[in-house]
Amino acid sequence: MIIPALDLIDGKIIRLQQGDYRSSYEYGDNILAHLQTYEKQGAKMLHLVDLDAAKEPDKRQTKLIKYLVNSTNIPIQIGGGIRNYNDIITILDTGVKRVVIGSMAIKNSRLVKEWLKMFHPDTIVLAIDIRISGNNEKIVAINGWQEITYFTLEQIIQEFLDFGLKYVLCTDISRDGMLSGPNIDLYKEIVKRYSSIIFQASGGISSLQDIQELRCSGVQEVIIGRALLENKFTLAEAIKCWQNV
Repeated sequence: MIIPALDLIDGKIIRLQQGDYRSSYEYGDNILAHLQTYEKQGAKMLHLVDLDAAKEPDKRQTKLIKYLVNSTNIPIQIGGGIRNYNDIITILDTGVKRVVIGSMAIKNSRLVKEWLKMFHPDTIVLAIDIRISGNNEKIVAINGWQEITYFTLEQIIQEFLDFGLKYVLCTDISRDGMLSGPNIDLYKEIVKRYSSIIFQASGGISSLQDIQELRCSGVQEVIIGRALLENKFTLAEAIKCWQNV
């Protein structure tokens, strides 16, 4: 399915360029209007990122999230600054359906494995952000993409496969927020290798052609942010394109 995305800072819609807080675009503060438009156009899931919480978990926009959940009939998944069990419970208590776990999968894999056991597989999405090296190594980046690790995408997926991992949101950092097209070869490769995982593609989508190619790559869910905000196409057009491939 096609999942529209909004990144939020201080109650405003923001898009970062390659995760850089110093390089951002602002799209106003009428978040609910965007969600309602997406709902009318056929969205079946919404993706939100709390960028305040990503920097400082104590600044999580909990009231805003709860308001948005209660104001729409569409399930919401949300990421940003999820560090512990209480963060997950706080978010789920707002009515959010899925929580997106990022850096903690590297920093404390044991804890994340416990979460995968505690919660239903439909509740946890593992976000793996990568930089691809010259020899096609998919190196994982954490902490808002500022820190490059020694782990590869394949190593992380393999580590969590036996613990109920179902959803993986995979982003090629070089494409995110750039409207330069998604990394189709990446998704073809990992979908073929890990057939039990539902992959969410994210980063670089700028045209309906991109959506057609992603559909053919085998990914089951596609997250689109900036292209919708900048009216490259409508969500309704994207959904129709996805369904007609």
